Amino acid sequence: MKLSEVVNSGSKKLLSKKILSHKLDSELLLSKVLNKKREYVILNFDKKIDEPKIYEFNKLIKRRLSKEPIAYILKQKEFWSKNFYIDKNSLIPRPETELMVEKLIDIFKNKKISILDIGTGSGCILISLLDELKKSKGLGIDISKNTLAVAKKNAKKHCSGANIRFLRRSLSEIYHCKFDLIVSNPPYIKTIDLKNLEDEVKIYEPKLALDGGNDGLDVIKKVIYKSKEILKFRALLALEIGNGQYKKVSNILKKNNFRIEHNIKDYKDNTRCLISSYIKNL
Repeated sequence: MKLSEVVNSGSKKLLSKKILSHKLDSELLLSKVLNKKREYVILNFDKKIDEPKIYEFNKLIKRRLSKEPIAYILKQKEFWSKNFYIDKNSLIPRPETELMVEKLIDIFKNKKISILDIGTGSGCILISLLDELKKSKGLGIDISKNTLAVAKKNAKKHCSGANIRFLRRSLSEIYHCKFDLIVSNPPYIKTIDLKNLEDEVKIYEPKLALDGGNDGLDVIKKVIYKSKEILKFRALLALEIGNGQYKKVSNILKKNNFRIEHNIKDYKDNTRCLISSYIKNL
C-alpha cells in the first residue's frame, strides 16, 4: 500500500467515530510508526509501506478509536513551541495555558524572580517560564511520584537544570521560603461534573488533576490561602480557573487581600486565568 492509502484508511475509521481531527490524527500516527515528521508523510504519499508497519499503524488507530488522546499515543504534546513528553500520569497541556505563560513572561521580562509551580504536572508551565526568564529559578511541586517523573524528564530535555527543581510535596509542606510568583493550574472541575466530560478526558486523563471537589474550588481555595504565607509583599499569584468561575474566585481573592491585576481570556472570550498581587493590608 502507498502512504496515502494508509492515511486515508485510518482517517475513514476515525471519521466513523466522529473524531473531528481524523485526517491529522491519521497522519500523525503514521509518522510515529515511520519515526518521521508528519511533513515527510505528506510529501511522500506515493511511497510504499510494508505490512509490519501497516499492522503497527492499525494498532495505534485502534487506540485512537477508543478515544485515547492523541497526545498519550504519541507520548508528546507541543507547548510553547517545544515538544513535551506526556503520559497518562500528567494532564495534557492546553493552548489556553500558553496565554497565561505569555502574560507572565511579559510581566517579568529581564527580571530575576523565584517561582513556585503548584501541581506542576508535566512541568510545561515552569519549564516554559524559565526558558524565557533566564535569570530566574523555580520549584515545581506535585504529590504524585509518577507525575514528577514526567516533569523531571521534560526538565532534563529542555532545561540546563541549575535553575529548576521538582519535589514531591503537598502544599502544606512548603514553608520557610518566599516567592515572587506562584503559578498553578489546579483541578477546578466539580466532582459531580466529571461524568459529563468528553471520553478523552474522563477515561484517560488523571482524575487527581481534574477533580476540584464539590464546588470545583477546593484546591483553588487552598492555593490562595497558602499563597498568603509564602508570597513576598506585592508578589503575584497566577491561577488558571474554570469557565464560569471568575466571579467566585475573584471574591475569594479579594477577601484574602489579593488585588486582581490581570484577567486573561481564552480563545472563546472566557476568563480563564487571574493574576493578582498580594497586598497584606488591603
